[in-house]
Amino acid sequence: MTGLMNGLWLHDRQLSLQSDIPKPEPKPGEAIVKVLRAGVCNTDLELTRGYYPYSGILGHEFVGVVEEGPAEWLNQRVVGEINASCGTCEFCQKGIRTHCLDRTVLGIVNRNGAFADYLSLPIANLHPVPASVSTDAATFTEPLAAALAILTQVEITPNHRVLIVGDGKLGLLVAQAIATTGCEVLAIGRHASKLQLLKDCGIQTGFASDIKAGSFDVAVECTGNPAGFAIALDALKARGTLVLKSTYAGKLTLDAARIVVDEIKLVGSRCGAFGPALTLLESGKVSVLPMVQARFELQDGLAAIDRASQKGTLKVLLEMG
Repeated sequence: MTGLMNGLWLHDRQLSLQSDIPKPEPKPGEAIVKVLRAGVCNTDLELTRGYYPYSGILGHEFVGVVEEGPAEWLNQRVVGEINASCGTCEFCQKGIRTHCLDRTVLGIVNRNGAFADYLSLPIANLHPVPASVSTDAATFTEPLAAALAILTQVEITPNHRVLIVGDGKLGLLVAQAIATTGCEVLAIGRHASKLQLLKDCGIQTGFASDIKAGSFDVAVECTGNPAGFAIALDALKARGTLVLKSTYAGKLTLDAARIVVDEIKLVGSRCGAFGPALTLLESGKVSVLPMVQARFELQDGLAAIDRASQKGTLKVLLEMG
């Protein structure tokens, strides 16, 4: 593949729409994907604020069509896991590819992302999108996989009480993912309109004032701010589990004595497997489309980022081509 393409390029915290970016060249074991749709994530916004010194094309939530690659993959609609691993390091040998010591990460670490006409990813990272799953819905595969990762890290049964702190994009997905276990879920936030999306799914919602201290077995912190962390910690029973699902841009101060005395388990949670996420989307047991609040064409990508940055905005989609 030769020629140039459009893309949203980040350099030194400055984002620009460029039309002279070289199209990706196919490397051994990789496919070239024509991007159809991409979602704006909070991580994208944090990168523009200097969360990590990344330079390149932003974006990691996407759906596309394979344009170059093995014959059996051509013209397939796909999503892709964002961590491209080396295959040889200690973690890769253990099958923990998301912690590869030499990984690149789509739109985050040393690999151009999805806010462009084309991207490249290892074929091993790609997953076909079921025909019954719309392109818009499939754009949620990556964040839904991240939400489902909690269930591989923490045992949650129908007998557990679980608190979800945060009613942003991630919190809404985490609440729905946890609810599939049949446990008692309470999702809290600050916006009645967002919480209504969960009420419509049959999930109990409320506000911080509705929480009784020491009454939950598991709390999932999805706000990425110290206030949310404090709420989640206070809600836990002794020997409860606190899952940190959001990254923190700044430093977090915590009451270490409380964690020791109550024997609280802290669990960091990041990426998840795409297969279960696609299966859940295909089942229709999660509701993602009501989260879409705005659409922009790639040429209006800067306006899309601006809209996504506005407080209270849920999912913003970029439409390519």
